[in-house]
Amino acid sequence: MKEVILDTETTGLSFKDGHRIVEIGCIELDDLIPTQNKFHCYLNPERKVSEKALEVHGYTDEFLSTQKKFAEVVDEFLNFIENKRLVIHNAEFDLGHLNNELVLLGKKKLIIENTIDTLAIARDKFPGSPISLDALCKRYRVDNSKRRHHTALIDCDLLAKVYINLLDQKEPTLDFKNQDNEKIIINPKNINQYYKKVIKPTEEDFKLHKEYLKRSLKKNFFN
Repeated sequence: MKEVILDTETTGLSFKDGHRIVEIGCIELDDLIPTQNKFHCYLNPERKVSEKALEVHGYTDEFLSTQKKFAEVVDEFLNFIENKRLVIHNAEFDLGHLNNELVLLGKKKLIIENTIDTLAIARDKFPGSPISLDALCKRYRVDNSKRRHHTALIDCDLLAKVYINLLDQKEPTLDFKNQDNEKIIINPKNINQYYKKVIKPTEEDFKLHKEYLKRSLKKNFFN
């Protein structure tokens, strides 16, 4: 089953207080590998952004007032996530806001059972430890330097990397150093394109190797 990393930004914390979605970001995964398929939109929430939310994502009322309304993108959004499992960090928050938007339009709610909550996974794996997206990026050495504000697509990209680590599906790497003592990280699947940079035998190496082969072959032949 394909999966969708999903994130939203809103005008405030609770949809029960009338807060609305201002941004949706989605990145599709196929066997845990991001595809080229993405969904992204800014939305006109038809209300003011709270001061705290503005500090988080930086989207002003003026900017959002020129964007499409959720009703104008809802069908495209639902088509994008159809038959795909959602992966969300703190799913209760995002699904709460999304379902509120869907109910306002008379649409069916998204089902939380079809969702993987990476916050819950992290809580089980690291009880008592910080499990925010930033904290998990730090734990898994995922570069989050671009995350100056919480923007949906950047957060999705970071979460995709964190999610793979949480599932212990990170591909192994080989760690070498070249002749200049520079560190080289090699993916075993692509090792052929790197080995020439790492292994540079000298003439003396070739000579010693030939001598070893002669001794070894002679020994094995008569034994």
